[in-house]
Amino acid sequence: MKEKSVLREEMKKILGNMDRSSHATKCKAIHDKLFASKEWKDAQTIAVTISRFPEVDTEDIIMRAWDEGKKVAVPKCIPKNKSMEFYFLENFNQLETVYFGLKEPIVTEVEICHKDKLEFILVPGLIFDEEGYRIGFGGGYYDRYLVDYTGSKVSLAFTEQLVKKVPTDPFDIPVHKIVTNEVVYDCAIRK
Repeated sequence: MKEKSVLREEMKKILGNMDRSSHATKCKAIHDKLFASKEWKDAQTIAVTISRFPEVDTEDIIMRAWDEGKKVAVPKCIPKNKSMEFYFLENFNQLETVYFGLKEPIVTEVEICHKDKLEFILVPGLIFDEEGYRIGFGGGYYDRYLVDYTGSKVSLAFTEQLVKKVPTDPFDIPVHKIVTNEVVYDCAIRK
């Protein structure tokens, strides 16, 4: 089986070749399925990253959550110990650009959101399998954060990001559902 780093690079190339128009169409299909899900409808507080092209767009998801009166929490990574904390985001002006062009909350302007307040987390990733295992971007932040998280874990992915089997480590934590532009995988029933 290929190394995770090789798989990561291959997937970045595939996603990087997606044109803006088909990216937008696929994102809308994913959003529609997400907004129709029980997890979305039931949650009052959701955690989501600030995406960058060619990831599945999350800006529309955040705006829809605000429109529906939901609270949105976004992550702040702490590189020295590879941990992260989530903060409530009330508008996009509360974000700053940090390393690698990532946008994170300005911690002096936002309130911390404790893990037990998050009803559902949109877990990012590059590659997924139908059992809910994923290859992330290589930092391991989410695997550490999710160790004792008991709420719903959902990932958003383009169909191209699904593979037969992801190489796993003992500490990898699968998500419950993967919402793609074509289908929603309920990973919990595939185990």
